[in-house]
Amino acid sequence: MTEPESNPDSRDRRDTARPATGEAPFHPGEVFFSRTDRRGVILSANFVFQRVADYPWDKLFGAPHKIIRHPDMPRAVFWLLWNRILQGQVIGAYVKNRAGDGLHYWVYALVTPCGEGFLSARIKPTSPLRARVEALYAELVQAEKQEGLTPEQSAARLLERLDALGFESYEEFMAHATAEELQAERQALNLPSDERIETSRVMLASARKLGAATEDLVAEFESLSIIPHNMQIAASRLEPSGGPFSTISRNYGELSRELSQWFAGHVIGPETNFASIATSVNDALLMESVAAVLHRCDQQLRAERRQLGSTDLDAERKILLDLAAHYSRRARDALAVIADEAGRIIGACKEFRRQMLGLSNARVACKIENARMSGRVGGLGDIIGKLESSQERVDEILTGIVTRSSSLAASAELSMRHAASATPAELLFGEKMAAALAAEGQGTSHAARPV
Repeated sequence: MTEPESNPDSRDRRDTARPATGEAPFHPGEVFFSRTDRRGVILSANFVFQRVADYPWDKLFGAPHKIIRHPDMPRAVFWLLWNRILQGQVIGAYVKNRAGDGLHYWVYALVTPCGEGFLSARIKPTSPLRARVEALYAELVQAEKQEGLTPEQSAARLLERLDALGFESYEEFMAHATAEELQAERQALNLPSDERIETSRVMLASARKLGAATEDLVAEFESLSIIPHNMQIAASRLEPSGGPFSTISRNYGELSRELSQWFAGHVIGPETNFASIATSVNDALLMESVAAVLHRCDQQLRAERRQLGSTDLDAERKILLDLAAHYSRRARDALAVIADEAGRIIGACKEFRRQMLGLSNARVACKIENARMSGRVGGLGDIIGKLESSQERVDEILTGIVTRSSSLAASAELSMRHAASATPAELLFGEKMAAALAAEGQGTSHAARPV
């Protein structure tokens, strides 16, 4: 192990050729990481980070991570970052950094708790989403200066802007952004799309359709719940002193209320099976992506084959691989939740249908009674017709929910099997990535080219 370098000129000039202005050389396919203590003080890093940041090791180690902070970054992002990682959560974020020589570089960072501190793994963002985020950041920086927004207020505005873009939460945004950047990176390297990310996207689309079907079910059931009241009004006109139709309409009303209570407990609200599916899909996608990028950090560290200041290479590799294994397990756990919840939804739909059978029987009884007393009460036929139409629509929605839930369960179980059998070399890029980097001349033993 060598002492930290104090002379930047001693570094390999082939790897440090840099433009005079603009963006620091950082290529698609390269990945770098840094590890800090709980205060954000840098403890270790790999060579790509040191090269891109353009600081000698003795200026990096022991320095606060904000040494590379760029003034174009809104404080909102760092408020969100620290808020999440101090709670033990992962965060993915676009970050613009400033290198030691004044150049800038954009990263998509995945930051995670790591032992008593934190680890940040970064890839080069190349998707169109980065430009939209850059514009949003500029707006937030201006608001922070002109309106005096606190970091927390600025973070709230950031979440509002993301919601306007269609992301209901930051968790949803970062899962989407992570997938976008990893797939865009593969495209930049002429690699095929990652099948697991595509599977996750299909699962997420199915989960969203489940959510939409839930809303349709809510609307249809609200319409259905009005019918017992109309039936009882008709019954009171038909049978002022009570009779068979009054009894049928009363029974229908009781069944409808019971079904409404069951519906509220199983379909509506944030704690239901329906609501947890999309969250679990996003979690699985993010956790699997974090694990894959950490494996790539390990591959990058192995490929560099150089001393990294005072860094213990074997110890850093163990940290990376242990952390990757942790997030692989979390991804499998999230997939298991998806399969389990999808199964619960299928069971709930079967129970819903069983309870709907009582309403169907009551509807048939109403139809028979209406035929027996034909013409005595106007509009009763219309009420029964609406009831029949509404029940058919509910059954159609339930069929769609069961179909999508079955597909989700099958996809989750397949992904679990693949995740359990995958080797580190097969995760996301593996050998194809190494071959692509070698062909592009982007390995760390080659000259870095300005971008």
